[in-house]
This record gives sequence, C-alpha cells and structure tokens, in this order.
Amino acid sequence: MELECYPTVPRDVTPPEIVPGRQQRAWMDHFSARHPYRCLPLNMANTSGWEILNPVAFTAEWNGGLFQEDIKITPDRPHPHLHHYVKSHFSHGVLTFHTGYMFRTPPGWSMLAQGAPNHIKDGIQALAGVVETDWLPFPFTMNWLFTRPGRVRFEKGEPFCFITLLQDRTLHEIQPVVRSLDRNPELRHQYDVWEKHRTEFNQKIFRGDPEATKEAWQRYYFKGEFPEDIAPAPEGHVNKRRLKTPRMG
Repeated sequence: MELECYPTVPRDVTPPEIVPGRQQRAWMDHFSARHPYRCLPLNMANTSGWEILNPVAFTAEWNGGLFQEDIKITPDRPHPHLHHYVKSHFSHGVLTFHTGYMFRTPPGWSMLAQGAPNHIKDGIQALAGVVETDWLPFPFTMNWLFTRPGRVRFEKGEPFCFITLLQDRTLHEIQPVVRSLDRNPELRHQYDVWEKHRTEFNQKIFRGDPEATKEAWQRYYFKGEFPEDIAPAPEGHVNKRRLKTPRMG
C-alpha cells in the first residue's frame, strides 16, 4: 500500500515536511520520572500516523472578532511564502493551514486529519476531519479554532497537522452490542484476576512497600501479558510504531 503525497505549492515554494509521528510531548517530559511514557496507549496514539510540520515560526493573535482581519499572523522574520502555509480564511477565530499536498489513498481508505494526539496548545484547538482521499482531486486545509481572544505560538518544526488512515466505510458494518460480562466466563475470569492484582499492587504502593515502589508500575499491557499466565500472550501485540518516512517516487 502507498500513501501518495502530491505537492500543490508553487515550484519556488517548499512544501511542509512530513515525518512519522513522534512519541515525545513536552508535558509528558515534565512529569516526575516521565511517568506518562509508561502509558502505552498514549505512546501508540502519538505515533499512529504522520506529522506535517510547520515551516515558519509565527505568532497568531485573535481579537475576538468575527472577520478574517481579526486574526493577525506575525512571523518571527519576514517570509515571502507565509501565505502559502497559514492564513485567516474562514473568519470567526479559525486559523487555517495549507498542508501543501494533495493526498491519494488506496480504494476504501480515507484520511483522518487532526492535531497531533496529546499535543496540547493553550488558547487554540485543532479541528479534526475525515476526507475521502481515495477519489478527491483537490487538497484540504487543516484548521485550528481559537478558544479565546489572545496570542498563540507555532514554532518551526512543530506539527500543525497529523494524518492517519482509516477504512471509514467499514465502520458502517460494525454493530455495537452491550453484554453482561458474566455471559463471557473466560473474559470474566481474566478481568477478575487482573482486578485482584491491580488492587493488591495499588495497596502496596499506598503502604510504601519497597518492592512495589521499586517496580513503580505494572507492565501487563505494555508487555502484552496476562497476570498469572491465565491465557497465552496475545500474538501480534504492538508496543512501538515504526512508520515509514516519505520518499520520492
């Protein structure tokens, strides 16, 4: 499978760089002992797609008004191609980025465009969209909505868009069903064993038990294991993404 990325910027303009999603987040780094990195779901979300990187450092300021001119974009240094990357287009406090590409996905696959997962920005929120890139012959924009009047910074190299793929038509075939856990005795047993271990471990942490404190956290999910070997380890468990870097084709 290929994700085709066709630059749409003028020939004298460099399109934004696309890189595999990176695990690091500033707020995760600042936690004591970098504790959030122990959460595999966070790490996997951060890396389950590709980042499109902002090529020009700038500050955007919204005065709270409803018009295009109510957002002011100021680059750190004058840049002749700034308008090819970011502008005020939709008004109402919406900041618009141009990805610089038209994307084409395999049949049946759409693109989810959003902010980089768990990448937090104060004062502005990334909007998400699903695009049928298996047929669309024109590009889409990435938009952020100011949550209040004020200034926000976008650094050079900071992700302004995160793209990943999904088979959205297949979602229509999925039927959610709510069932009592007691109807699945095997799963009930696995859950009860996990809950027992979890409760005992947390109690030891609370009491300051030396062994539990040294262990710091349980690694069943991170390792893809069951407590007490109550079932074979799941095949195909993934605890690290290794997405491909775009190449010239």
